Amino acid sequence: MQGPDLRYRALLDTLVLTERRALFELLEPDTQRRLLLSVAPCRSGTVRILIDELQPFKARYRVPDVITGEPQCEQLRVERQTKDSVTLTWSSGRHRVCVWHLPFRLEILSGDEVVVTFNSKGKLWFEALQDPSRAASNGSKPQDDDAGLWKETFQQFVDIKANGPTSIGADLRLHGFSHVYGLPEHADSLQLRDTSEGAPYRLYNLDVFAYALYSRLGLYGSVPLLVAHKPDRTVGVFWLNASETFVNVHYSSSDPQVNFAVESLSLKRRRVQLHTDVHWLSESGVIDCMILLGPDPQQLFTQYAQLTGYQALPPLFSLGYHQCRWNYNDEADVRAVDAGFDRHNIPYDVIWLDIEHTDGKRYFTWDPALFPDPVGLQRHLEQKKRKLVVISDPHIKVDPDWSLYCEARDGGHFVKDRDGQIYQGSCWPGESCYLDYSSPATRAWYSRHFALNKYKGSTPSLFVWNDMNEPSVFGGPEQTMPKDAVHYGGWEHRELHNLYGFYQHMATVEGLITRSGGSERPFVLSRSFFAGSQRFGAVWTGDNVATWEYLKISIPMVLSLSVAGIAFCGADVGGFVQDPEPELLVRWYQAGSLQPFFRGHSAIETKRREPWLFGDEVTAAIRAVIQQRYCLLPYWYTLFHQAHTSGLPPLRPLWVEFPREQSTFTVDNQYMIGGALLACPVTEPGAQEVTVVLPGTSEIWYDVHSAETYKGGKTLTLPVTLDTVPVFQRGGSVVPRATGSASCTQNPDCLPLPLQGGAAGELYLDDGHSFSYRDRKAFCLRRFITVTPPGEGHRFRLYV
Repeated sequence: MQGPDLRYRALLDTLVLTERRALFELLEPDTQRRLLLSVAPCRSGTVRILIDELQPFKARYRVPDVITGEPQCEQLRVERQTKDSVTLTWSSGRHRVCVWHLPFRLEILSGDEVVVTFNSKGKLWFEALQDPSRAASNGSKPQDDDAGLWKETFQQFVDIKANGPTSIGADLRLHGFSHVYGLPEHADSLQLRDTSEGAPYRLYNLDVFAYALYSRLGLYGSVPLLVAHKPDRTVGVFWLNASETFVNVHYSSSDPQVNFAVESLSLKRRRVQLHTDVHWLSESGVIDCMILLGPDPQQLFTQYAQLTGYQALPPLFSLGYHQCRWNYNDEADVRAVDAGFDRHNIPYDVIWLDIEHTDGKRYFTWDPALFPDPVGLQRHLEQKKRKLVVISDPHIKVDPDWSLYCEARDGGHFVKDRDGQIYQGSCWPGESCYLDYSSPATRAWYSRHFALNKYKGSTPSLFVWNDMNEPSVFGGPEQTMPKDAVHYGGWEHRELHNLYGFYQHMATVEGLITRSGGSERPFVLSRSFFAGSQRFGAVWTGDNVATWEYLKISIPMVLSLSVAGIAFCGADVGGFVQDPEPELLVRWYQAGSLQPFFRGHSAIETKRREPWLFGDEVTAAIRAVIQQRYCLLPYWYTLFHQAHTSGLPPLRPLWVEFPREQSTFTVDNQYMIGGALLACPVTEPGAQEVTVVLPGTSEIWYDVHSAETYKGGKTLTLPVTLDTVPVFQRGGSVVPRATGSASCTQNPDCLPLPLQGGAAGELYLDDGHSFSYRDRKAFCLRRFITVTPPGEGHRFRLYV
């Protein structure tokens, strides 16, 4: 990232216009390196910038399977051409691209305004693949490789780079922007911090137990999407690369080093304009960068979903409460916990089993002593309309007497080491091999194991949890797989590391869909993820700790995930590690009930923490918030329908709903649930009051518990007790709620609750579990509009 500034020039006379793109050659005079630049505007409102070697000696890795289909591209035309630049436009001419000769830069304009400049500071970087035999003969591969370019040593590990160093990078300037978000997963604030004086944000999926807070180091998943927002525009930068990636962010109001060859009045004006510089560097692959032009948040979310896929519509039960522990001891323990929820009148939908339910950590098996009748257990739960989730990790125990291991070995389904042998690492079962989910054949083979006749002891009410799929390798480099391990197609692990969990998630989902003959929606939770993982199901924030600080950080973490398209997300309620004090546990249940994925989970060494084990006051407080979650399920389900069809996430930073109010741009301790509810969970110990920002000077807000009204555009100080969950409903909205009591999500009665004359809202309903909504259009979508008749005060008439 500190490397030499190479002065690439765009050879404008090499321009070729095709049906889908414009092509230019780029030349770096000192090295004589030639690159091929492709610029493709898409009808969805995005511009794709792709740079590869002009003539690589073999193909470089390009990320497959993340983009859901080749975007529909617009035909470009030349609007203006000089010796210094070429200006291209398309469609109505609202946007333009200007490619400058020397130094090369690419400007994207909306009207006459430059929105984004690619290579504004000349940081374009591209290390060519090298043929080892030729490199040795011409001296570019040193005999001892003192610089560590071909063979790198990390602690006791040696990483051999088959084609030498292959890193790529580029910088972009976002003009007029001083707030950027995204790049999950990090335990950090919602707004990305300036990295000028510290480490860059790292995107490299790792198993990080009890991770550090306010850190830019990588965690379990990576989404290389950065979103920038200002009052009149929202844009995004999607850097499609699955190798280890670093991102530097620099906020600035002026830049003394103006790197432009041509001076003009507009350029001088831009010298003092606010801007944000973003510098990307990835270990390998090609530069595949998509600029999402918005211009508003809703359009940007749709543009991103059109590229990487919409959030899967989850089965209704998965939006209820989940009870999990590593591990419930045996079938009797599971039945006792299940009965405890009924006895204490606490609704829940799913109980989970961690690794100890298996026979010696062999996935797709059951411990014969502890879980001798798994089918009977599942039928017992299913009688109450409840489900069982079991864990299935990517490592396979090395056991020549286990048929699944032998099938995988003999079928070539394992990742290889650099010498072509099956790679072996260590995880929960001990010595293990790792399935190569990047192979379509391996994914298909794995998916078939979820069939009821193959997965003995399973029923249609069993669902799946993918854990440890970064992948986690005990004792490996950074507790993961070596970068020079080899996958399907001969690709090194370094090329696709961040895709590993994405592919297991995909294969598991395909397995559950196949199990039902394509009729039932799956539910699969994954710890590791990448862009596009929203198509498969849910994620969570990993192994957090039972402290107030982790409760606080869970809110910006799930907001960052939501902004980056991973809408079905949440944090382990109560903290996975250590034992929460009762007050913290209550506050965490209150916060968790207001996040999309709502699961209580704890580690094996922690004390038991079922909701009724802490006294009547705590039990009552937890019961109340879980019941409130179930009352709001029709609203949550409607929001997931919106996410599934428009890309708009259920959880939204305040600026998404109030894009012109700069006071909301840095708020990350409260958020909107849809467009109607504002939540501000209590995250301080011993809190007697909370400060709530109520945006919108023309808005009226209603406390959903007390029905007190407040004008927007103000900051409210609200007194709180242990039972207080600060939630406000926006005036003019209709929020569908369930009435009555139930022990789980089944068949809620829906009651729209209108507030303020002229209110409106939506309700989406289907059978809650099948694909009939998609295949037979078997759903109900209703818009509610209320009016206050003259002289009737607060009485309403409802129109559907």
